[in-house]
Amino acid sequence: MSAFDTEKRLDPTQWIDRLSPKAALQLMLAHQRQAGDAVELALPQIEDAVTRSVNLLSTSNRGRIIYCGAGTSARIAVQDGAELLPTFNWPRNRVDFIIAGGASALMQPIENAEDEEEAARKEVAALKLSPQDIFIAVAASGHTRFTVAALCQAQAEGAHTIGIANNPNTPVLDHAANPILLHTGAEALAGSTRLKAGTAQKICLNLYSTEVMVLLGYVKNGMMSEMQPRNEKLRKRKAEIEAMLQQEIPSSNA
Repeated sequence: MSAFDTEKRLDPTQWIDRLSPKAALQLMLAHQRQAGDAVELALPQIEDAVTRSVNLLSTSNRGRIIYCGAGTSARIAVQDGAELLPTFNWPRNRVDFIIAGGASALMQPIENAEDEEEAARKEVAALKLSPQDIFIAVAASGHTRFTVAALCQAQAEGAHTIGIANNPNTPVLDHAANPILLHTGAEALAGSTRLKAGTAQKICLNLYSTEVMVLLGYVKNGMMSEMQPRNEKLRKRKAEIEAMLQQEIPSSNA
C-alpha cells in the first residue's frame, strides 16, 4: 500500500466488508464526522486564505476565482464554483475551472488525464492570469501531477494560489501561497477519497467561498441578498428576502 495517509488501511476489525450493514454504516458515519474535525484544525489556514483572497478580489472587478483538480477533487471544486453564480450573483466571467480531462471528466473517468502535466500548463496559460486572480488547486493525495503542474504554472504567472490537500508534506501544499491541510487519514474503504477526504474538501470550500462572498458584500442580514431567481421557487424566495431586508434594521458586524 501507498505511504500516503489517505491510502492506508484500517485495522482488520474495521474492514467494512467484514462488518454487519449497521456496523459498517456506523463506521462510515464516524469517519464523516472526522472530516469536520480535520476542517476545524485547518480554520486558521482557511481564514488566512479568505482574507488574502478578499484583499485581491476587491481591488478590481476582473479578478477571478479559478478552481483546479482531477477526479473527485475536480467534481467537488466545480460544484463549489458553479454555485457562486446562482447563490451570490458572482459574475460568470469571474469564475473559471481547470479540470483534468475537461468537462466530460465530471461525468466519467478519463484515462490518464490526471498525469497530463503539459495539458495542465497549457490550460493555465490560456487563462492569462493576473495578480488579482485566485487559483485554488484541490487534490486529496497532494501529488496529482496535473494539479501540481497547473498550480506551479499559476504561481509562475503571478496568480495567488491556494492548495488544498489531505496528506501533509505534499507538493500541492508546498507550492501554494496559502496551503490548507485537511488531514483526514485512512478511509473506511482504503484509498477511496470520495469519502471523508472529499467531505472535508467540500466543507472547506463551502466555508471559504461563502465567507469570501460575505466580506465582498454579497450577503445581508444572513441572507442571499444578491441571489438571482431562476425559477418560481427562487422568485418567491427573492421577494421574501427583499421584503425582510426592507423591514430589518442593519446592524454592524460582530
